[in-house]
Amino acid sequence: MRGAIEAGGTKFVLGIGDEKGNIFETKSFPTLTPNETMKNVVEYFKGKEIEGIGIASFGPIDINKKSDTYGFIKDTPKKHWSNFNFLGTLKKEFPDLKYTFNTDVNFAGLGEFYMGNGIGKDSLLYITVGTGFGGGYIYKGNILRGIGHPEMGHIKVIPNPKDDYKGSCPYHDYCLEGMACGFSIEDRYGIKGNELQDTHEIWEFISDYIAQGIMAFTVICRPENITIGGGVMNTPGLIEKVKDKFLDNFNNYIEIPNIDSYITLPRLGANSAIHGALLSLDMEDKL
Repeated sequence: MRGAIEAGGTKFVLGIGDEKGNIFETKSFPTLTPNETMKNVVEYFKGKEIEGIGIASFGPIDINKKSDTYGFIKDTPKKHWSNFNFLGTLKKEFPDLKYTFNTDVNFAGLGEFYMGNGIGKDSLLYITVGTGFGGGYIYKGNILRGIGHPEMGHIKVIPNPKDDYKGSCPYHDYCLEGMACGFSIEDRYGIKGNELQDTHEIWEFISDYIAQGIMAFTVICRPENITIGGGVMNTPGLIEKVKDKFLDNFNNYIEIPNIDSYITLPRLGANSAIHGALLSLDMEDKL
């Protein structure tokens, strides 16, 4: 038995499962301040007979085990969470458990690679379009990393001619996260994306930016599958718009798999990161 945490900018999802990635139970609650949120996390895991906890966190985070700030959430736009010692807080409460710590999108990719869209493949790119925008690349079961984790949401995109918005990112104008994430929709119109009609102009913009990102990731990483998760992708018809715009932009430049098997929604639904976090506790050499 082991635990898992998917720490998102909007909500935390906690789970209990096994070494094969099977989930037995989950619980979710809103992401509040670190003190309030971690109190709920500790209460959930207290008394549970688990060997460890896999932590899939929103970023940017420090995943370098040699760093003094390993296990910290770094300079994030999420209010109150910058420089928070996420891993250290849990170790103080549960010192005898085993831990893994990585981004929510990397662990979601890990889950999909082993249990979802990556079955039978050597490579999978996982993108999340939710409160923020992130990406993780899994190659032969290993998470791609360098001096830190990828920040795929911060590549520049070309603004849609009808979109006069510069983006919600406090660091860059016209980056993928600032133009296409859930927060950018609310920042534009004052309401959340799920309150807008499927025919609203925003979905033309969002699908355009996601397609631009996929084109860049395709020529750089050449994955066998690109899985797109996150709350924004629950919008009816959005995945089809993304596929159409990608094909228009890509213009048959190089051979790709069939578009319907190449660009997909998560096979594991909203639980990809929980599955991946459970699996990660036996995969430290692949993180």
